[in-house]
Amino acid sequence: YVNQAFADVSGFEEDELMTHPHNIIRHPDMPKVIFKVLWDNIKAGNQFHGIVKNLTKSGRYYWVITDFEYSRDAKGTIQNYIARRKAVPENVITNHIAPLYKKLLEIEHTSGVSTSEKYLTGYLEDQNLSYVELITKLMVENEEKSPNPDSNKKKEGFFSRFFGK
Repeated sequence: YVNQAFADVSGFEEDELMTHPHNIIRHPDMPKVIFKVLWDNIKAGNQFHGIVKNLTKSGRYYWVITDFEYSRDAKGTIQNYIARRKAVPENVITNHIAPLYKKLLEIEHTSGVSTSEKYLTGYLEDQNLSYVELITKLMVENEEKSPNPDSNKKKEGFFSRFFGK
């Protein structure tokens, strides 16, 4: 299934998206290690959200934060994944994600994905955060800096604020 909003943003027709692997929208600037972290987590059924740069059919790009939900059978085995995406604030990309991903990609090109993963692990250890915690922190800090007309509303959790859960 492909929703119309995703088809519109990507520039692909629904049938093109349904008949090709998801990497049809993978931007070449994306470090492979981020997809390794993503798949390691979602295959394990961990709550996961990550920031990804996607490629449109026309060659343009867009950044999204993606949250994954899982459908399980009666035994608890994951049957499929459902991804929800939202735009990422420009300052989160410019000030944090783009420089980190650029460094990871440079390492991958010179030394491979395993070295890039070691760098990412060290970076996250220095921050005392997991990848998911880093992304959450960046998004929440951005939200707190932005003027919010509903500032008197009860604080909701990350997923409620960004994905309507």
